[in-house]
Amino acid sequence: MSDSISSAEQPIAPAKNQAHLSFGGPIGAFAMMTLLPAITIYLWASVHLHGGAFVWPSREFFGALPAPSASALAWIVGFIAFQGLLDVVLPGREYTGAPQRDGRRRTYRLNGFASLLVTLAVLAVLLRTGTLHGASAVALLGPLLVTSILLAYGFGAFLYVYGRRDPSYEAPHLRGISRVAYDYFMGTGLNPRIGRVDLKMFMESKVAMTGWLVLTLLMAHAEYEKTGTLSLAMALVCLFQAFYTFDFFWFEEAMLSTWDINHENYGFMLCFAFLTWMPFNFSLQSQYLVYADPQLSLPAVIGLVTLNFGGYYIFRSSNLQKHRFRSAPGTKIWGRDPDYIETQRGTCLLASGWWGLARHANYLGDLMMALAWCMTCGVSHLAPYFYFIYFTPLLIDRERRDDKHCARKYGADWERYRARVKWRILPFVY
Repeated sequence: MSDSISSAEQPIAPAKNQAHLSFGGPIGAFAMMTLLPAITIYLWASVHLHGGAFVWPSREFFGALPAPSASALAWIVGFIAFQGLLDVVLPGREYTGAPQRDGRRRTYRLNGFASLLVTLAVLAVLLRTGTLHGASAVALLGPLLVTSILLAYGFGAFLYVYGRRDPSYEAPHLRGISRVAYDYFMGTGLNPRIGRVDLKMFMESKVAMTGWLVLTLLMAHAEYEKTGTLSLAMALVCLFQAFYTFDFFWFEEAMLSTWDINHENYGFMLCFAFLTWMPFNFSLQSQYLVYADPQLSLPAVIGLVTLNFGGYYIFRSSNLQKHRFRSAPGTKIWGRDPDYIETQRGTCLLASGWWGLARHANYLGDLMMALAWCMTCGVSHLAPYFYFIYFTPLLIDRERRDDKHCARKYGADWERYRARVKWRILPFVY
């Protein structure tokens, strides 16, 4: 469990030329670089052109697809530049991250919560003064989506060249175009920086997370402009996703121990995820609700609120248990001293609390919240459920990749941990 090691671990030089291929290697990289953008455009068309229904692509379907535009480019670049300005000028707290895959520990200045508040205040002013309208955002959403995809391809090329200069770069056992494609997709650098700004963390938090919430709120404003009121389903989606985003930035330092930051190179895969996949696909529920109004009964509302905040409790409390164990190993968990396994590397694997029930119980909480967001949209169409449909295999794959990583890292000690904590995500089921 790479996310639950103690903070006492010392940096270890990475083994060169030992990179392991992921996602099916070069063929998988080629396929995903084509398929992921196509899926995102198809989902936009399903919601905005067909009311959330999945339809077979036809000539008329392709003829109605959006094109990039100069105005869309201006909005995206302006938003990123504004977030960059806030990152530089707002005060922040200094944190040192966990030892990363390349053995280094990097310093970060975190001011995401203040940045989010300023962003939402500016958004409120723009909407209040009529400078920006939800209906205009809906109309521009297609061009914004396609433009963001093109930007992801371009930024991925920059990251490929930039990362090749990093001394920690590990070349895959590939040659020619296969090597270039795989490196371009997975990335060649772990944490590229411009000055003190960590590009990966900045794009994931300030651009992807903030952009996601901004789009959700714009969709809510579009519904209000259209109907003169805010539906109960839309209100729940906004509540759930705003709470999640505020919580994310309130515990922003927890990002410093995540898989993305410490193990995943920054290439097209994450670049596309931050610029396109997260803001546009994670806000599909609010996009769908601009056109649909599922009637939610009181028991349904109570069930959705319970599912969402029950999932949040599991997600947040499990991550805090891990974080406190790493920063203050003697902290009690559920009123007891923490149980753990000492490894030959001199580190400790937490086996208490949620981490004693499943190796990634935090993923269970994530999935519960995801399902609650989707279920606000009723059961008429699958498009608003895409987040949960995609998120489930993603977390299963990530858990299995983490398991393989830890097996290589800890050897027999990891086998002892597996024997003690048998379940991967859902206790007594999986």
